[in-house]
Formats: sequence, structure tokens, C-alpha cells
Amino acid sequence: QVQLVESGGGLVQPGGSLRLSCAASRMTFSIYRISWFRQAPGKQRDLVASITSGGITNYADSVKGRFTISRDNARNTVYLQMNSLKPEDTAVYYCNALNPGGVVYWGQGTQVTVSS
Repeated sequence: QVQLVESGGGLVQPGGSLRLSCAASRMTFSIYRISWFRQAPGKQRDLVASITSGGITNYADSVKGRFTISRDNARNTVYLQMNSLKPEDTAVYYCNALNPGGVVYWGQGTQVTVSS
């Protein structure tokens, strides 16, 4: 059974930083496109950032210049470095893995709260 486990969420003040991690197991990690989504209360789940197996990255306009996605295939882990955090970044952040065959897996999510 494929597992994705997110960590690194928490409470941070506006302007602060957090680094989220998504650790994968029981999968050929390097072939997967990995994405971070987020969902705020009462809102839909939206794409935040993604990274392909080849390392090509994509970001939502709302986080460009502030967030950086990266992957370490040796550790089966993807990171999301979040800087200059804003209250509107508050959400549950989910890790998503998509393989070339179209199979999708989700993690359980980690809460990020940006508040003074």
C-alpha cells in the first residue's frame, strides 16, 4: 500500500516561514509527479505547486516567489518551503502523487495556520 505522510505544518506569524515534507513509501518515487494542494475551510482544494519526475516545477500565481517545491529522490521526499506567509495561506496542505499510468495517491494532510 502506497503511503504519503506530510509533516511540518503548524502555527506561524505572518511573514514567517515553514517547510513541509511529504515522505513516500512503497512506491517507485522517482517516476511520480508530486504536488501540494491546499484546502481552506469552506473552499475547494486547490493546487499550490507541483514537480515532475524530471524536476520541472509549477506554481499557483498566489504563491509564486514565496514558495519553493523540491524533491529528494534518494529520500523519497518532496519539500515545500514556504516563506513570507500570509493569513490567506492558512489551510490544510495535502501531498498528491500521480504516476504515468494516471493512478493518484493522497496524504492525510497537515494544518498550516498563519496568524498573529
